[in-house]
Amino acid sequence: MAAEIVNPRSGNGADEAHEELFDPAFALHRGGKMAIQATVPVRDRDDLSLAYTPGVAKVCSAIAEQPELVHDYTWKSQVVAVVTDGSAVLGLGDIGPEASLPVMEGKAILFKQFGGVDAVPIALDCRDVDDLVDTIARFAPSFGGINLEDISAPRCFEVERKLQDRVDIPVFHDDQHGTAVVTLAALRNAATLTERPLGRLRAVISGAGAAGVAIAKILVEAGIGDVAVCDRKGIVSRDREDLNPVKRDLAGFTNKAGLSGPLETALDGADVFIGVSGGTVPEEAVARMAKNALIFAMANPTPEIHPDVARKYAAVVATGRSDYPNQINNVLAFPGIFAGALQVRASRITEGMKLAAAEALAAVVADELSPECVIPSPFDERVAPAVTAAVAAAARAEGVARR
Repeated sequence: MAAEIVNPRSGNGADEAHEELFDPAFALHRGGKMAIQATVPVRDRDDLSLAYTPGVAKVCSAIAEQPELVHDYTWKSQVVAVVTDGSAVLGLGDIGPEASLPVMEGKAILFKQFGGVDAVPIALDCRDVDDLVDTIARFAPSFGGINLEDISAPRCFEVERKLQDRVDIPVFHDDQHGTAVVTLAALRNAATLTERPLGRLRAVISGAGAAGVAIAKILVEAGIGDVAVCDRKGIVSRDREDLNPVKRDLAGFTNKAGLSGPLETALDGADVFIGVSGGTVPEEAVARMAKNALIFAMANPTPEIHPDVARKYAAVVATGRSDYPNQINNVLAFPGIFAGALQVRASRITEGMKLAAAEALAAVVADELSPECVIPSPFDERVAPAVTAAVAAAARAEGVARR
């Protein structure tokens, strides 16, 4: 139903039927969720002459002579561009750039609320990989980092890689890496709680898109015993001839056991299930997992395995929903990761920085572990400072920090 029907602009003309149809989501979004606010006053002629001409000319000339001064005398080192093409928006799919803007605005206010980082939503009307890369690279000088958002796989992998090669600021596709960082943090704590090292766990990931591939990579980096990734056709394995380049690469560093067949085959005896695909996993397959299994069913709004079913077989259950314990929520990662990267003016976000973020996030609740608490709440005020500090330190250690 159109917003104007649900929430008419003027309350004076709204009849009883309109009042009954009132939707608070539309009310909250009217006029957008963001605004630009000045950080300096312009009250009189003196203020104007400093904030704009002629005072601004001195700053421009200084930056022209010493380009690194742009970080000190503009907003560059404090602001991130949140960029999408609207091709894979939340659970809505390909809804286009205009329809994606409410999500991008939401992402931007989460940056501010949870990391103190300013962010600008940008929705682009182009889909070609090179067009996207060229466009983003051209406006990159205005920003300290680029958060790619809701770009469909497999294009998202190429966009991120090519763009990072073009610009000297962090490029971070949150659908991939934010999900991976939070998942690893929760899995570390769940493994600790059940007294098993990561190296003894065999995991199964349902979904070989952006999140699934990134989770597989970070789990391997962290030392997982083995991980098999499944797409709609079954286990991603080297003997399959229908794999795109991303999945061929994935097959090269996962599935050491050489499994083939459907998801249900992979789950037989598995210690960990990670769902980032949607769909439904039969209870019979869940029942065949190892004792004290760890089930992270993260599809929204309907988890691949309902928590009531998962609890019958699992020692720890996590979802992507806020109304169940152990929410795997990207907001636990991306604000602090960017805050740490911006703090040290990092040129990129490395694998080491992501691993450090996961370790710091897990450590926040390390002394409070229980089956209902293997990951902090997004509202835990300890999260952003811990992740920020860890990422900044890792950036210095890896040689990508510039201050």
